[in-house]
Amino acid sequence: MSRRRGWSPIVELRQYTLRPGRRDVLIDLFDAMFVESQEQVGMKVIGQFRDLDNPDRFVWLRGFPDMPSRARSLAQFYGGPVWQAHREAANATMIDSDDVLLLRPARAGSAFMLDHDRPRRAVPGGRGFVGATVMSLEAPAEETGIVSFFEQVITPAVIESGGSILAYFVTEASENTFPSLPVREGEQVVVWFAGYADGESLRGASTEDSAALRAASEAPSLKQAPQVLRLEPTTRSLLHGRPPACTAALDPRNPTRTET
Repeated sequence: MSRRRGWSPIVELRQYTLRPGRRDVLIDLFDAMFVESQEQVGMKVIGQFRDLDNPDRFVWLRGFPDMPSRARSLAQFYGGPVWQAHREAANATMIDSDDVLLLRPARAGSAFMLDHDRPRRAVPGGRGFVGATVMSLEAPAEETGIVSFFEQVITPAVIESGGSILAYFVTEASENTFPSLPVREGEQVVVWFAGYADGESLRGASTEDSAALRAASEAPSLKQAPQVLRLEPTTRSLLHGRPPACTAALDPRNPTRTET
């Protein structure tokens, strides 16, 4: 049985707008060439996904131990031989790759709990689906009480809908340590990820009148309506819809904990 651990202290949520019909070209290239080559220089490719609502959007998550190592790892990868050999093919699929949120776990134990072993081919029975919800705030999360609101109000609604809380994050406010790759600066967010065993459960939980989104719309200091991403993991995505909930959601001292 694979061991699991939490990923990661620093996370990038990356949303790419692609040229029409080019998403599977990028996914095939990414899964073949850009997973191990990034991890060999100290990063963790947490997950890569097809956006179910936009055929020309590719979403992925990349993790780092800290901000200084982020700068070193990115410099090594983008200056290294694998990216140099394949960057033209990758960039040819993209219109925009600058929609990037820099995040950190909202609590100790609220990062993803993932297997060490990455699949190399399709898994029988499917791997479930992931819902990612981005909540833009008027102020930093720690000034609003929104993390407690999420745990006490939104989390039970997600669980009731058949989902599990995979992780939840807030804005990492550090200066971008690798300015060659832009991130969305000057924004404050809470981002939470939920896993669902099947597409029907995900659809039911992500409609505007779902209990989870009704609760999210009442969150304190909300700047605009939450953005919901309905995501299907690629074959080689480490994150999928069926891992255990993050340890913060399983904490017996937390009344909203789930059972696995």
